Amino acid sequence: MTTSEETAMIRDTVARFVDRELIPLEPHYLKSKLPGGGHDGLTDAHWQRLRTVSKDLGLWGLDAPEDLGGHDLPARTMAAVHEELGRSCVPFVLPPDSPNLRMLQAVGTEAQKKSYMQPYIEGRMVSAIAISEPGAGGDPAAMKTRAVKDGDQWVLNGRKIWISNARAADFVIVMARVGNDARQGGITSFIVEKGTPGFIVEREIPMIGGHTTFEVVFEDCRIPEGAVLGEIGKGYAPMQLRLRTRRLEMGSTCIGIARRARDMLCEHAKQRETFGVKLAERQAVQWWVSDISTRIHACRLMVQDAADKTDRGEDVKQEASMIKVFATEMAYEACDHAMQTLGALGMTLEIPLQALWQKARVMRMYEGPSEVHRQAIARRVLGLRG
Repeated sequence: MTTSEETAMIRDTVARFVDRELIPLEPHYLKSKLPGGGHDGLTDAHWQRLRTVSKDLGLWGLDAPEDLGGHDLPARTMAAVHEELGRSCVPFVLPPDSPNLRMLQAVGTEAQKKSYMQPYIEGRMVSAIAISEPGAGGDPAAMKTRAVKDGDQWVLNGRKIWISNARAADFVIVMARVGNDARQGGITSFIVEKGTPGFIVEREIPMIGGHTTFEVVFEDCRIPEGAVLGEIGKGYAPMQLRLRTRRLEMGSTCIGIARRARDMLCEHAKQRETFGVKLAERQAVQWWVSDISTRIHACRLMVQDAADKTDRGEDVKQEASMIKVFATEMAYEACDHAMQTLGALGMTLEIPLQALWQKARVMRMYEGPSEVHRQAIARRVLGLRG
C-alpha cells in the first residue's frame, strides 16, 4: 500500500469516527459549557465509549514506534488525522498525545521508555508538560524554575502556569534551569510523577473555549537522578521538537475547523433569504466562501510540505512558525465570517460554531503567539541572531 493510499484509508476511518461518534455528542458537550452549570454534558460513559470505539478502529498509537505497539505513520498521514478531528468541538484526543511522545522518543532512556512511553502509547497513562511561567510564556528561554543536584536526587523549585492536564497527568515533563547559564543554556527536562511531594497543583484556571489550565508550584520537589529526560543543559532543542510537532498538528486542526465553519456558512447561506435574495447570492458571502476555500487549500499545502520535510528528517522550524500564524488566523477568520453569515444564530452557545471560534482564538495564543512567530520568521529571513 502506498503512502497516499494509506493516508486516504486512515483519513476515511477518522472522518467516519468524527461523523458517527464526535459530532453527535456536540449538543451534550455544549450544554455542559452553558452559563450556570447544572448540565451533565459528557459523562464518563461517553468518554469511555470514545476510547473503546477509537481503539477498536485501530486509531491508537498511530505515530508511535512499531516496536512499542504503534503504527509509526508518517507526518503527512497524521496531518490528515488531525484535520478530520478538527471538525468537531468535542475535545477528544487519540492516545497518545503526539508532541510529548516525540520528546520521549527523541531523548528518553530505555528505562524511561519502558516506564512512561510504553504505557503512554497504550493509553494507560496521561502526560502534561510544564514550560510556561509567570513572566516567561512566549519566551521560554527566560524561565526561572531551577533544579539543583543534591546527592543522588534533583531538587526542583519554581512556578509554572497555563499547564494543561496538570491534575489528571500521571507524569509531567518539567522544564527547569540547571546552573547559571543564561537564556537557552542550562535548560533541562525532568519527569515528575503524580503525587511526588513538593509538586503542588495550586489552582485551576478556566479558559475560553471550555479549556482548563493549571498553575503548579515546585517546593523542594525531590526527584531521582534518573528523572532527567535527555542531557543536562540540553533540554531546549527537544522542547522545540515537541513545540514544532504541536504547531504542525495545530495547522491541520485549523484546517478542520475552517472546513466545518465553511460548511455551516454554506448550508445557512443556501437556505436563508433576505430581501427576497438568498444569502448565497450576496457578493460579500461569496467572497467569504472564496477566501476561506483558498486559504484552506493553501494551508493544507503548507502543512503537507512541512510534513514531508519532517518525514525526511529536515528542520521545519521556519515552516512551523509560518503555519502557526497562517493556520490559526485562517481558522479564526473562517469562524468569524460564518458567525456573521448566521446572524443571531451564530451568536448562540447552542451550536458548535462559537466553540470552534473560541478554540481557534485560544490557538492564536498558545504554543507561541502570532506576534512572536512573526518576529522569529522575519529574523530568520533577515539573518539576525537570536
